[in-house]
Amino acid sequence: METKFTYAESDPEQVEKLSKEINCHPIVASLLYSRGIQTLEAANFFLDPTFEQLKNPFSLMDMNKAVKRIHTAVSNKEKILIFGDFDADGVTATSLLDDFFTHIDADVTWYIPHRIKEGYSLHPPHIDTAVQMSIDLIITVDCGVSSIEAVKTALLEDIDVIITDHHEPGETLPQALAVINPKRSDCPSGLDYLAGVGVAFYLVMALRKYFRDKDVWKEIDEPSLLRYLDLFALGTIGDMVPLIGDNRVLCMTGLKQMRLGKRPGILSLAKACRIDHKQMDSDDISFKLVPRINAAGRISHGRICVSHLTSGNLYDAETTATLLDELNLKRQQIEKEIVLNIEHRISRDPSLLDHNLLILCDSRWNPSVLGIAASRLARKYVCPVILLSHSDELAIGSCRSINNINIHQALVENAHLLERFGGHTMAAGLALKKENFDQLKAGITAHLKKQYTEVDFLKTFTIDAKLNFEDITFDLAKAINRLRPFGMENPEPIFLCENLKVVSSYIIGNLHRKMILQSSICPSQYCVEALHFNIGDTKNLPEHYDNIVFKLKINKFKPNTVQIIIQDF
Repeated sequence: METKFTYAESDPEQVEKLSKEINCHPIVASLLYSRGIQTLEAANFFLDPTFEQLKNPFSLMDMNKAVKRIHTAVSNKEKILIFGDFDADGVTATSLLDDFFTHIDADVTWYIPHRIKEGYSLHPPHIDTAVQMSIDLIITVDCGVSSIEAVKTALLEDIDVIITDHHEPGETLPQALAVINPKRSDCPSGLDYLAGVGVAFYLVMALRKYFRDKDVWKEIDEPSLLRYLDLFALGTIGDMVPLIGDNRVLCMTGLKQMRLGKRPGILSLAKACRIDHKQMDSDDISFKLVPRINAAGRISHGRICVSHLTSGNLYDAETTATLLDELNLKRQQIEKEIVLNIEHRISRDPSLLDHNLLILCDSRWNPSVLGIAASRLARKYVCPVILLSHSDELAIGSCRSINNINIHQALVENAHLLERFGGHTMAAGLALKKENFDQLKAGITAHLKKQYTEVDFLKTFTIDAKLNFEDITFDLAKAINRLRPFGMENPEPIFLCENLKVVSSYIIGNLHRKMILQSSICPSQYCVEALHFNIGDTKNLPEHYDNIVFKLKINKFKPNTVQIIIQDF
């Protein structure tokens, strides 16, 4: 498969100037410049941000309405229901609000729907449950912006609804008391990169200020916002939203909070993942903690995670963390079987990949893991993937995209074929009647053909810099760490180095190659440790590389040493 290499744009004079102004490594200055951080002020904000630079939570549309209604509810001991989603973003947002409302002694409870039995977001049957519970106010987190019928039902039952969400809104908003969603076209906040937990955090920021003005904190200790930032970081990094602006500021502090080990739920989860919580980074969150949290909603029930994250007892949290670890192993096996099944289909019928789209439906698949399977396949085959599982009349499933090809917009253009859908540019969920499958396939194919060219479907690597072998040092890795946490719109840098020889190597875990590399053109004793994960052929291993593309990391197991992670292309 052809790979398109591009090189990050740079201006040597401006990079040198920036490097001198902020006294940083020239490579770091180059990385900042290519990310659009090209002034001293912008660089200082990126490298050493402060809370004073955060946006005003009241700049979010409808925030004033929301905090006034919540203050009334708390003052009058009305019953409040936090209604969340079953993924990491939703359960951290639910936990965050529950933590805050519990602190102020509100009459609060929470609810996480079952992924398969109830589906995503708030629906009219949930309002029936709220009526039975005598709920006065519902606050949604990470969902609700498309729950038009549910909000209508709530109004008929005299239940107020406050929606906090970050998913793409439709043309019509629910008639809720407040709809706090930074993606609203009329929202002036500039916070459209927030995850669901981020919107929930900004609600807490606003409530803390409003409650201070109402003298609430004269009777109750005013909570520190720091106590919620571990949840903010966990949900934000887990939802793969842009790690820029306020997200970056708060995730940096949230990671520091996580390393303190104060929340039993996160501490026990780190232990179950066999990582040192004192060295936790965004990779640990993305690839270890979040999959275990999401496994609960996929294989069992997401409510397990809210109980886990709000637990004050380490022993109980460790018990639940073990359960989440087991559920994740089960999820991995189910996902592996689905991916293998699909790869066998493609090997028998390569035409399935025609038109730069893979769309399949099968009654045997567990719909809860289709999003992860779609992500894996989208990366491998470099095309949008839609996987559906059908039973009875409906087929439900997930979409994943590549290279900023907007799969959500593709669904919008085919909304007449769908029963429901929602999501983001790169990921979405959907449900449709089985008889509409062929029409949907044709409609998505036509949309992709109209909006994109073949170049948009090439596997793309952006090389941030070409390094000489002697540049691959611990000092450079340490300097690059100042750019963490990495994520959307602040990707981990990718480097290229030429002419390397393998001094020694061995296979670990049957699939991974660990090597010691040296330069083959500049004789030296200097060596670098390298890892190449999930190699396809463990028999024919190269002893020389004309070039390698890699990420540069500090070796966690060997202090003050560097390690490179080779990338496939």
